[in-house]
Amino acid sequence: MENFRKVRTSEEESPLPFPDLPPGVVEMKVKEGSKIRNLMSFAMAQMELKGSRQIVFSGCGRAVTKTITCVEIMKRKLGGLHQVTKVRYKTLLEVWENQDPLPGGAAQNLTVHKNVPSICILLSRDPLDPNQTGYQPPEPREAGEDPSSSSAKGLKRPPPPACEELLPKKLQVAGAGSPQGSGTRASQPDGHY
Repeated sequence: MENFRKVRTSEEESPLPFPDLPPGVVEMKVKEGSKIRNLMSFAMAQMELKGSRQIVFSGCGRAVTKTITCVEIMKRKLGGLHQVTKVRYKTLLEVWENQDPLPGGAAQNLTVHKNVPSICILLSRDPLDPNQTGYQPPEPREAGEDPSSSSAKGLKRPPPPACEELLPKKLQVAGAGSPQGSGTRASQPDGHY
């Protein structure tokens, strides 16, 4: 394969694996080189400004993790979204061209069919059938949580400890008004610095 270079890659088109989708539902096709910021600004505009009730994210191969990231960001920002996830395989067609053809012969092309993992995730403001394979209900909100806040369950961290708690006990005691509290050599425990 060292004399071949990839000329193009095409994806086999296949219908979305969700029956009964309303016409005109937005499908976000996530690619390996897609920018999450761009995907999310468009998807959020569709759901918030245009009032879409459902949106589908799909990606295959190396774009699967980026697809899942987009879905998780949207679930945390909007909240209350029902989710159905479908995993399958897609066929990619890669065309490779021979860089070193035989003299007097035509350029040889090689077509490779690759099966790669693919994911399709449906997010919906409306309830979905909980008996579907791959269904996830919305995450319940914590008591007293502001629904308009973008902080999410699981992302809250305790505040960092006060600065004194980070210092060794010897420095804390020496630091209470003595000249040794400024981190001088006298405060080093083993005499090295």
